[in-house]
Amino acid sequence: MGKSIFISLPVTDLKVSVAFYEALGFRNNPRFTDETAACMVWSEAISFMLLTHDKWRSFTTRPIPPSTSSEVMLALSCDSREAVDAMSQAAAAHGGTVDINPVEDHGFMYTRDLADPDGHDLAAMWMDVSPMPARS
Repeated sequence: MGKSIFISLPVTDLKVSVAFYEALGFRNNPRFTDETAACMVWSEAISFMLLTHDKWRSFTTRPIPPSTSSEVMLALSCDSREAVDAMSQAAAAHGGTVDINPVEDHGFMYTRDLADPDGHDLAAMWMDVSPMPARS
């Protein structure tokens, strides 16, 4: 197995969270999914582990932060501006909150921030790096 990242998130309703992340374009990996956890694959190297609160507590005694807090924002790259908007629409239709921060449009970069049903911050983003000069 090459280098990869598994991002663990505590969730209150596993089925709702799985449906939310599937709507955003993640796919479920049943090999690492059961009634307490679901492995949601974003890319070959990036997966989200959605964990019930009981499962989460088996990893740490630290408290689960309230859904109104922000500890980290996970940016998910999209293929186009339209894909950013489509992800935002899917999030809103599946229990998420869209545009939790102002939309950012810098021409070469377009970002819309959203929260999943448990308040975890995500950023749907598209960037065209072609106008940026190469650095040595």
